[in-house]
Amino acid sequence: MKKQEKTQKTKERIIAAALKEFGSKSYYRASVNSICEVGKISKGLIYHNFKGKDELYLLCVKACYDELTATLKAQPFEIKSAKDGLQNFLMIRQKFFQDNPQYANIFFNAVLQPPKHLTHELAQLRSGFDEYFSKYYLDLLDCLTLRDGITKEMALEYFLGVSEMFNRYFQKKSEQNGDYRELINDHEGRLSAIFDIILYGVAKEPKEKNPKDKKLKSE
Repeated sequence: MKKQEKTQKTKERIIAAALKEFGSKSYYRASVNSICEVGKISKGLIYHNFKGKDELYLLCVKACYDELTATLKAQPFEIKSAKDGLQNFLMIRQKFFQDNPQYANIFFNAVLQPPKHLTHELAQLRSGFDEYFSKYYLDLLDCLTLRDGITKEMALEYFLGVSEMFNRYFQKKSEQNGDYRELINDHEGRLSAIFDIILYGVAKEPKEKNPKDKKLKSE
């Protein structure tokens, strides 16, 4: 086996072990020592190929976002209505996490309990997923009649802002030593309702009936 192939296989073993470690623990509980034990790899070999825990964590987060985005892009979405389109998206996202529990742990840890010193790097890694969902959200808006004076771009900016506040709300809860699994269930349980409110909060309000018409009917 060539040296380059051997080095690549070694890196793959290390990343596979890191995925198991970060896929079952938070960033703060995970350690290089545990990755060594899981993968039966020496610490020297890890540091020869990678800078350390942060680089391995970011590679795992990247793998998570890449796989999730690829799975969503592979789905033949047919948006018949904004509500159905949103529910289909959330169902596929939920199934992905059910089928890939390691990625689920990495995803929610990065969203709800992100290591603060890696905030910038995590935002960059998430950009591909955010870009995909932003485009999908704009497609959903094509099924709605927006209120007067509201453009699709304004509606998207509003959506992204509310989504960010929603995630920060749960980040704050996680800092208060809340049960992590309970936080995830609460986050996911409210997500559909929040998205629904965001969507129809920018839709045109139905016209009210003329008060005179009501009066005539009562007479």
